[in-house]
Amino acid sequence: MAESRYFGPLFMAGNGMSIYLKEDDELEHMFNACTTSQINEFIPEKRGFRINGHSTTIRLERAFWNVLEWMASNKQISLPELIEMIHDKCLIANDKNLASCLRVICMKYINIYTG
Repeated sequence: MAESRYFGPLFMAGNGMSIYLKEDDELEHMFNACTTSQINEFIPEKRGFRINGHSTTIRLERAFWNVLEWMASNKQISLPELIEMIHDKCLIANDKNLASCLRVICMKYINIYTG
């Protein structure tokens, strides 16, 4: 039996998608996580924010909102503050698509801080 490893924030108000690996094939295990019990993580959700005085709506899958909420909590700031911070610092790489920047930031955060 392979050693169990934890990937993903488990403690996000019960909304996070936690994945425990107990199999040798990590990719196959990820496919098993794509079940109807996890469907809420895949559904896009729109949220409105005011960034530098301008209203905007961002559409992300619930799994990404969970990570962003976790990041904001760890930094002890509000989610709107985090979104504005990412907007101001990260749109240099992708000046047209804030949602894309947020997804990449989420993946990098998970890879660096939960791996």
